[in-house]
Amino acid sequence: MSHTVIVVVLLALAGFLIGGAFTTWKNDSRVLSVVLGVCAVLAVVGAALWWK
Repeated sequence: MSHTVIVVVLLALAGFLIGGAFTTWKNDSRVLSVVLGVCAVLAVVGAALWWK
């Protein structure tokens, strides 16, 4: 699998997690929302580090 594909998959995962975090925040599930947000940040950081 090429590095570009991994970066795109990680960024797509981050977008999915951000959407989930936003939705759970609106449904008053703050703890799960924060966990999803942290996972999204980790996915973006992983994509940025993998790209180099």
